[in-house]
Amino acid sequence: MTQSVTRTWLITGVSSGLGRSLAETALARGDVVAGTVRTLKDKEAFEAAAPDRALGFLLDVTDTKAVEQTVAAVEDTTGGVDILVNNAGYCLVGAVEEASMAEIRAQFDVNVFGAIAVIQAVLPFMRGRRAGHIVNISSISGLAAWAGTGIYCASKFALEGVTQTLAQEVGVLGIKVTNIEPGGIRTDFAGRSLAHTDRIIDDYNDTAHDSRRIIAEHLGHEPNDPKKVAQAVLKIVDSEHPPLHLLLGNDAMYYVGKSLGAFQSEMAEWSSLTFDTGFDESND
Repeated sequence: MTQSVTRTWLITGVSSGLGRSLAETALARGDVVAGTVRTLKDKEAFEAAAPDRALGFLLDVTDTKAVEQTVAAVEDTTGGVDILVNNAGYCLVGAVEEASMAEIRAQFDVNVFGAIAVIQAVLPFMRGRRAGHIVNISSISGLAAWAGTGIYCASKFALEGVTQTLAQEVGVLGIKVTNIEPGGIRTDFAGRSLAHTDRIIDDYNDTAHDSRRIIAEHLGHEPNDPKKVAQAVLKIVDSEHPPLHLLLGNDAMYYVGKSLGAFQSEMAEWSSLTFDTGFDESND
């Protein structure tokens, strides 16, 4: 079940947080990691971690042309990407009404369109080899919505849909697909990687604005260890039959379980109305 050969990763956003932990964990076992960063300083710092095996590439995932060129360069430099991890992303905090269209588009540009661009750039190479594993770092917010993070949730729900469909499309081509849905991880995600809507509406003080307080209070106290999350991802990519979804953390299991339970309960309560919409063939 466990792979012993050296493999090549492409991980977006390795300058810090989970992306950095993933890269370090893969490098520690001897793999090659091509990691994208936003600055020359971060590129140099990343490559210093493991000369010749840590390969830094400057990239803004919202630049589709640059994505295509970078993936081609990674393929040419490494000989082929075995594992793609779409990790780059951030969270916009604010009520749905408070978010401007510019803020919403910026959120989707990174979390959804950027991820799709990288997937589309990598797939021709993986299809040619009839092998590969695409791992999207989603969130419990892609399965369980939370007031005050509606636009972020929407972006992760969209990524979930893309991943589920992609798995159906490329499975027969030998390409594996997994969505990783972690709970709160003790990284800088809720710090410098957090954005807030410019607009604030007082009517949401007791609902959506709670998210601002909760995130601030939990900063530095998130329940999940990024190193253990990284180890879990390695176990998944080493598996012969990896899952389409992987929840990570007690909080992930609790909130997603609660959301799915409520959904199933509502389905049962309104099932008679659900079944009432079909044509009555006996009257034809």
